Amino acid sequence: MLIWLQRFLRPHRTVPVTPWTAKSRWDLSLNRSAILFFGLFIFGLGDSLLIQSQIGNAPWSVLAQGVSERLEITLGWSTFFISSLVLLLWIPLRERPGFGTLSNIVVIAFAIQLGITIFPSTDRFFISLLYCFLGIALVGIGSAFYITCGLGSGPRDGLMTALHSRTGFRIGRVRLTIEAFVLILGSILGGTVGLGTLLFALFIGQAIAVSLGVVARATSQ
Repeated sequence: MLIWLQRFLRPHRTVPVTPWTAKSRWDLSLNRSAILFFGLFIFGLGDSLLIQSQIGNAPWSVLAQGVSERLEITLGWSTFFISSLVLLLWIPLRERPGFGTLSNIVVIAFAIQLGITIFPSTDRFFISLLYCFLGIALVGIGSAFYITCGLGSGPRDGLMTALHSRTGFRIGRVRLTIEAFVLILGSILGGTVGLGTLLFALFIGQAIAVSLGVVARATSQ
């Protein structure tokens, strides 16, 4: 049983092709759209759990929280406006959005706002850790579902890949630079940085890889 579980949870090195993977960014179907929305919704709920843990948000949520406090708007609206602004940066980089890109902006912002309404914030360290790890897991699962739909990357990932293509810098360095800039700016604006932020940075890559592996094996013929 343990060996089977280890094999089932083995990380995947690539993005697998699934029965719902699209042939283009606008190749829509009811089933594919439902899976996309489910993945994005789960992603947003995971992000909201990190926020409600109060021990540190994911980098982009640090920025969203800082902006929301400065402008006195909800976190959902803040996330929506930031994602929309990032999408505008695609224009000079000549990056093309897909249905998944636009859905990412709307669904994740809605799910984050719903999540912070549903999940109570906590000041108990054990519960905060539970929120963090559950949040990271949900972001990983949600990412696996929406990425495998093949309907276009989210605004942030698209910015990363576009800068990589235009500058020639290694994608890891581009990602690190963007995340560091966002984290510092969000912290200055008042967003929460802490243990949760560190845990997210350490485990989110593995969470996505494991989730992609589970999706790949669960849908393999």
